[in-house]
Formats: sequence, structure tokens, C-alpha cells
Amino acid sequence: MDIFITLKMAMKSIVSNKLRTLLTMLGIIIGVASVIIMVSIGEGASEDIKSRIEGMGSNLLTISLRSNANRYSLKYEEIKKFDEIEGVSEVAPVISGNITAKFGTESLSVSLNGIDDAYMSVNDYNIEYGRAVVPLDIDNREKVAVLGSYIVEELFGDINPVGEYIKIDGTRFKVVGVLKSKGSSMGASSDEVIFIPISTAERFLKITRIRTIYIQADSPESVTTAQENIEASLLERLDNDDSLYRVFNQTQILETIEEVTKSTSLMLGGIAAISLLVGGIGIMNIMLVSVTERTREIGIRKAIGAKRRDVLTQFLIESSVISGIGGVIGIIISYLSVYVLKRTFGMSAVTPIYIVMAAFSFSLAVGVFFGLYPANKASKLRPVDALRYE
Repeated sequence: MDIFITLKMAMKSIVSNKLRTLLTMLGIIIGVASVIIMVSIGEGASEDIKSRIEGMGSNLLTISLRSNANRYSLKYEEIKKFDEIEGVSEVAPVISGNITAKFGTESLSVSLNGIDDAYMSVNDYNIEYGRAVVPLDIDNREKVAVLGSYIVEELFGDINPVGEYIKIDGTRFKVVGVLKSKGSSMGASSDEVIFIPISTAERFLKITRIRTIYIQADSPESVTTAQENIEASLLERLDNDDSLYRVFNQTQILETIEEVTKSTSLMLGGIAAISLLVGGIGIMNIMLVSVTERTREIGIRKAIGAKRRDVLTQFLIESSVISGIGGVIGIIISYLSVYVLKRTFGMSAVTPIYIVMAAFSFSLAVGVFFGLYPANKASKLRPVDALRYE
């Protein structure tokens, strides 16, 4: 029998039971849409994090000193000498603490970072208006502050904060600058921070040991050289105990994030794919009902010359068309859902074409697999038994 005739007969059978066909497709539609949406959200989050990290530069190193390194005191002046190491361009140590900032009747609990003049360029911060921390502020231990955009919005509203005074844990600081918004990265906001000179922070926070150091290499190519030389210098200062520090570079962080997000996306896609299997069971169930309902039709067709493969092909085409149309509708719904998530909730979502093709192919495979048993059952019916069926 011609394949086009078989396809026409399959489509006629599907259209004659519109509601039942739609309900059968529902599992496939939900399954395909869920897989694509989940993976899109995972890929979007991964791209967002990667872009933020890459925006800081691929030649950035971060040194984290362990808490049990208290007996080794790395002073600010000693750390700044790291910029003499081969491959190092700039060094930016930072001291952090949590404080309460107040302006007028408004108050806010935020992070306070003590920095030097290199910190902004090393970490890709930009000044919106005003100025950043300068060497003179550090030398004189000035009580000046540079505010993140969120701080300004919450404490000052429409007031220009430059030149105003805020209270940080009861101490007056003059606002000298406001930063451009950077948004959030890995659960931490870059806008909910107040920056003051590192020398002022040492006294204000009563912290003399610096635990975090950002180092910018001369170029992406010199990162490895810079890291090796810095680690050698640290070992010399920390009594050859490499457990007292960790050095991270952007490449390592990006590789780790890619591995984690890939695993997460696969897990989410796998969970969502379960609904595709449920949809396949629905297809098998409906096709078995269809075989039972059309037993006499099958008997007549076989009596007038239809071969087993013709009946098998017809029922396989029916199940494949149901799953295929369900897959297409699922893809359309997933794209609409991703668009709504972006526009309404501002979520980062990226829909890779490979996952769309994989979800659609899987839906077709589910249709063929779960339609095989009913089709095989129909093709094995004997014409005499089928014609006598009531």
C-alpha cells in the first residue's frame, strides 16, 4: 500500500476523535515543554554567571587566606609588594565586615569593604558620579565612602548623595562617589556594598589581617606564570604550609560552573523527561483502545488484500503523528513560556537548538516505541476473527 494513502487514513482516524487525540497528546506536550523550559532556565543561569565572571576579566586571580592562618599576619604594605612579582599587574587587598548604614530616618544592613585605589579597576567597578577611593584617602585614613547603587536607592531615593554624610555603625562618613549598577552574581549583589579606604577599615572594623586579595595579571597568557610566582611567595611567607591559602583564577571558576550547570541542566531535563514517558503510556493506552474499536475495519482491510505490514505501518504512523504534533505544540509552548519568563520576571533563559531537536526526537521515539505493541497486535489479527468481532 502506498505510504501516502496509509498516512491519509491515519490522519482521518486521528481527526475523527479530536478530543481523545488532544488528551492523548497532552502528556507529550507537557513533557516536551517541560524539558525545553527547564534546560533553557539552566542554560540561561549558566550564561549569566559566566558573563559576569568574564566581565571581571580572564586574567583575575583571587587569593583566600584560611582562618587558621591567624599566626601569619599579612599586612597591607606587604601585600602591595606582590605587584613586583613577575606577571602581576595590580594587587587589590580587601577587608570585609557587616554594618548598619543610616541616613536621616532610613537605615540598612549591608556589607562594608575596605579597599585601596586599585580595587575598582581590578574588579571592574565603574563610578556613576563622584569619585572612587584615592591614595590620599588611604594615607590619611579619611572617613569617606563610595556607595553601591542599591544603597543610594534605599537610603537617599532621588537625593544626590555625593557630599552628604551617612552614619556607619554610628560613625559619620562623607559620601564621595556612587557606583554604576553591576547586579547580582552567584547569589550575592554587587550593589549592596559600601566601600571605604582600607586603612580606615582596619581601625573601624578592628581587623588587621587581610584574608582576601584580588590580583590582576598582565594578560590572560601570563595568568599561570603569575599564579605560580604568587604561590611561591605565599609559601615563603606562610612557612611552606599550602593549606593556609587558596588561589583561584577565572578559568578554574568558569570550568567549575560549567560542570555544575551542565549536571543541573541534565538533571532538570531528566526529571522533566519522565512526563514524556507518561505521555507515551497514554499513547499506548489510546492506541490499544483504537485497535479494539477498529477490529472489524482491520478484518475488512485484511480480507480485501491488506498485508500485515500495511496495518502495522498505519498504526505506527498514527502514534507517530500524535507524538509528533504533540512535540511541535510543546516546542511552541516552551518558546512562549521562555519569552514570558524573560519579559515578565527578567529571568535569563537561553534555548539551545540542540535541546529542541533532542526533545522533539525523543517525543517521536516515544510515540513509535509505545505505539509498536498496539500496532503489532492489530497487524496479527486474523481476518476471520476480526470480522466476527462484536
